[in-house]
Amino acid sequence: MSQTTDIAPPLEGLDESAALRSILEGTAKETGESFFVALVENLAKALNTHGAWVTEYHQERRRLRALAFWMDGGWIKDYEVDITGSPCERVIDSAQLVHFPDRLIQLFPDRPEVKESGLASYMGMPLLDNDQKILGHLAVVDRRPMPPEPRVLALFRIFAARAAAELRRMRIQAQVQEREEKLRALFDSAMDAIVEFDADFNVTRMNPSAEKVFHCQAGDAVGRSFERFFVNQSGQRLKRLVDEIAGRNPEARSLWIPGGLQALPANGNEFIAEATLSRAETHGEVFCSLILRNVNERLEAEQKIHSLKAETEYLRETINSLSGFVQIVGQSAALKSVMEDVAQVAVTDTTVLILGETGTGKELVARTIHQRSRRANDPLITINCAAIPVTLMESEFFGHEKGAFTGATQRREGRFALADQGTIFLDEIGELSLDLQAKLLRVLQEGEFAPVGSSRVRKVDVRVIAATNRRLDQAVREGKFRDDLYYRLNVFPIQLPPLRDRREDIAPLAIAFVKTFAQRMGRPIEPLSEECQQRLMAYSWPGNVRELQNVIERAVITSYDGRLNLDKALPDGGIMISSGTAPATSIPETSSKPILQVQELEQLERSNILRALESTGWRVAGRNGAAALLGINPSTLNSRIRALNIQKSEQQRLEGATSRGSSSSMSDSKSEA
Repeated sequence: MSQTTDIAPPLEGLDESAALRSILEGTAKETGESFFVALVENLAKALNTHGAWVTEYHQERRRLRALAFWMDGGWIKDYEVDITGSPCERVIDSAQLVHFPDRLIQLFPDRPEVKESGLASYMGMPLLDNDQKILGHLAVVDRRPMPPEPRVLALFRIFAARAAAELRRMRIQAQVQEREEKLRALFDSAMDAIVEFDADFNVTRMNPSAEKVFHCQAGDAVGRSFERFFVNQSGQRLKRLVDEIAGRNPEARSLWIPGGLQALPANGNEFIAEATLSRAETHGEVFCSLILRNVNERLEAEQKIHSLKAETEYLRETINSLSGFVQIVGQSAALKSVMEDVAQVAVTDTTVLILGETGTGKELVARTIHQRSRRANDPLITINCAAIPVTLMESEFFGHEKGAFTGATQRREGRFALADQGTIFLDEIGELSLDLQAKLLRVLQEGEFAPVGSSRVRKVDVRVIAATNRRLDQAVREGKFRDDLYYRLNVFPIQLPPLRDRREDIAPLAIAFVKTFAQRMGRPIEPLSEECQQRLMAYSWPGNVRELQNVIERAVITSYDGRLNLDKALPDGGIMISSGTAPATSIPETSSKPILQVQELEQLERSNILRALESTGWRVAGRNGAAALLGINPSTLNSRIRALNIQKSEQQRLEGATSRGSSSSMSDSKSEA
């Protein structure tokens, strides 16, 4: 700073009114830093001082940064100083006006800028915030003494207050601007769509997420009706909600709209929106803000999660129920004919009806058809129609909504929904009720269904494979099965032969079962001997492949010295037969089993079943039924009763009607048995 001397001392002949007018006029049109520039220049000229400045205070660093610094008729740019040991420190620490009228160099000898500038006097005033926090300070300096003058001090206080007010305004403006920038950043970066509209329902602002959701640029939407972005009912509902919150208390003018709006973006793809609505007034104008979210993706994700959970549960049950046999074994002519049918129909989407006795492998054939189809990478869902209570069958088929019936505590996907794009296997289809047959027919015809307790219709693409051991054509004639459903299912029937009609497959099947069960149980088993094969092929297998599987499992369990125990595994030790269909291999001479003709075998089986029925009062199923007595499945026993045409005589029916509860009759039956 250059040193100069003036003839007139500072503050001499001061005209307060002229000085005040000069400073006010010089700063009236200015704000911000321009205000401070005008203030210090006019202040220095009015007080006739060498210099004046206004600063802002940085408390954490105890430094002052000049907002405007006038010295010797010019400006000092970017001036910043540490206040330690300076006159300014007294002002900041005391928060009061400080005046050093003379001898400034002697008072502050350690401040080089004071000595270098030759300053003799100093007057400083703190600039305070409303909470008395120091924002900065205003000061004038001179190389001449500056005697205390009450008029000057009063004038100086006035302009210090004016500077403090402007500094406070600048601070508030900066804070407001910072908040606005943060709000703008939040508004622009929000994942939810935010739309502001006025009292006329015209859009005033729209964030980028709203542009994306509604497929519309903000510039094209602003000034236009917001109602056009909703279907009619939702647009009217939004208007009613706006009117509703207008009548509320100011602190309660907002509400949540859960899944209540059907939005209509510019591309025409409607979506369900959850939203919050709020209302505010600014300068007498009313504005509403709608924050909304497209929940279609969330609903689809929730539905997918439900489907995956249900599918996981189903697959877990399926894995637990599978026996581990996933291949069709055999080379008989009857089986080859079946496999030719499977190969032909598998590559199509044609509905298949698999017919055959219990235990012939209908589900295995269904799995083979699925695995060879174009749907192999999608699920195969199985339903045993005979194993599910009638009251729950519709829910199992089509699913249900929460609260649809007693016990429906949560929404559940049905088997048809799980099978979408894949295959559904309806085992024991003949057990369906007539009511459910009608609903199944709709799925086959229209490819759609409605879950229990829901009005929504769901489309599915499912290939249907059905199976039964019943005569559906006969059930149709008896009125127990719908003829239209029967013809829908019977597009491509596959008749599975019983095991007794493919005896050449018995040995390969038995060998496969032995290997599987031996590995599963960790038991070494010798290869199936010729004698064992002959005994297996000689048995009639009323339970078909399933019974053979069970016999082999029992034989492995009861095996000794690595040899199968067929004596205990086969019913009655097994009975050999000799006929045109029997295997051509000879029976070892060491076998002591009698060889019976087919007619004798059937007569013996018929007699054995009759004795069992008579001893149980013609009860087939149950703990004390004939099936349990014979050690076979009740459905297998029913099949053999029909095949052997076993019926009650007229006398037996009369006796059963008159003496069903007679203990003597039961005793006679047991003695005959």
